[in-house]
Amino acid sequence: MHLTRCLLLLCLLWLCLLGALPAVATASETASPGEAAQTSSALPTVPGYTEVQRLASPHATQAAAADAHRLYAISNTTVATYDRTTGKLLATASAEGTEHLNSGFLHAGKLYAAHSNYPELPHESDIRVFDPETNSLRVHHVFPDPPGSLVWCLRRDGHWWCCFAWYGDDNARSVLIEYADDDLATEVRRLHFPPEVVADFDGMSASGGIWDGDTILASHHHYPVLYRLQVPADPQATMLDLVETLACPFPGQGIAVDPATAGGLVGIDRPARAIVLATPVTPPCCEATPGSRRSLLLQGSQTP
Repeated sequence: MHLTRCLLLLCLLWLCLLGALPAVATASETASPGEAAQTSSALPTVPGYTEVQRLASPHATQAAAADAHRLYAISNTTVATYDRTTGKLLATASAEGTEHLNSGFLHAGKLYAAHSNYPELPHESDIRVFDPETNSLRVHHVFPDPPGSLVWCLRRDGHWWCCFAWYGDDNARSVLIEYADDDLATEVRRLHFPPEVVADFDGMSASGGIWDGDTILASHHHYPVLYRLQVPADPQATMLDLVETLACPFPGQGIAVDPATAGGLVGIDRPARAIVLATPVTPPCCEATPGSRRSLLLQGSQTP
């Protein structure tokens, strides 16, 4: 009798565990902090970019970049190179110690990518450079005491612009820093994101950024929008200005300029694991922002 009761109790316990499994599985699939709170930007959005091509890639999880002949997909640890005509995977590259690559941009034939130890603390951040000719990835610069997790970096007129992110309740600490020299030792100024943009981050941050004329286009972590931000003329100012919020086909993550398409961008669709190419949309009801690359292209005063 005692054995029978024990078996019955074990059966009941097993059934209870089976009933609890779906709840456990659902909890394990929870998105990043804040990602489930909203599904789209709360800011007024105007048409911006539309998809023209995509290429499936298991490495399209953090960012993408492009040159005239190749497409690059960036994951946490790997840069994958594709022939943009055939879509063929040409090579993959990684390096010891690579943990969390982010957005990348091409400069002088090389791909420079932001890298951090996210989500670990204290913050560690550096810039890594990928050489397509040697298919090698190495450390370019280490920030000794980074003010956050490096998510994207750019060059303009000999200066570096580096975005360091903070998440959750510390979103407002995300900062864009201008450095005056190639060794990133001379800090010029720090610019924070506008409150309305920080509120729209949904607990995350701006995952990518590019220069577009005299403005910066910053991407969201998981919304298909781009924030057009203006660097204030006042050198003492400490905050970027929001010009407009554009719809785009990239549900978040890093973006880059596509030099092979007039005014085009390249990004990723992380849920679908794909590199996405996009071109600007300017319907009759909307005007391109004066001074932007899109505006100059439409006027015919700038070549892609």
